[in-house]
Amino acid sequence: MTTPKTLVIRPISQDDKQVLREGFERLSDRSRYQRFLSPQERLSASELRYLTEIDHHDHEALVAIDPDTNQGVGVARYVRSKTDPKVAELAVTVVDDWQGQGVGGRLAAALADRARVEAITSFTALVLADNELMLNLLRHLGQVRVVHSELGTVELTIDLPETGLGQLRRLLGAIARGEIVPFGRRAGHFI
Repeated sequence: MTTPKTLVIRPISQDDKQVLREGFERLSDRSRYQRFLSPQERLSASELRYLTEIDHHDHEALVAIDPDTNQGVGVARYVRSKTDPKVAELAVTVVDDWQGQGVGGRLAAALADRARVEAITSFTALVLADNELMLNLLRHLGQVRVVHSELGTVELTIDLPETGLGQLRRLLGAIARGEIVPFGRRAGHFI
């Protein structure tokens, strides 16, 4: 991993639709497929509204901006569960040319801080059931629980440490690489 460049990490705003659209266009077909679990050529106007017009309480998103180019290079978001207010679905996406430079971890750490402020204590993720490498990794993280298993996937709940990310950093890196798909992505709600 190379030394990460300086980034501006800030809450997403409704004015970031173009930043998100351009960032999506910088994702490879493979990255798009891993994020949405289906081919996705573009973000619709309604998806862009959903992804940028948020309340910053039950739905939070942080965007990483390269200050040299003003381009978005990543986004991390959570959406609070409607059935359990202490749980949130998690998504981290980093454009391909910035992957492996610590962007996902930095975004995730900032998002975890926001989640704690909002009394969120755990994140939910969806793992392909045949991904033994990731399932073994998750078993070593500690407070990871299998919640549900069906149709070739395993839904997990990962407890958020009281401070920082702890072992969660490894999990979030796997999510950013598309090796683990956060639960809410099944419906194509995240980027």
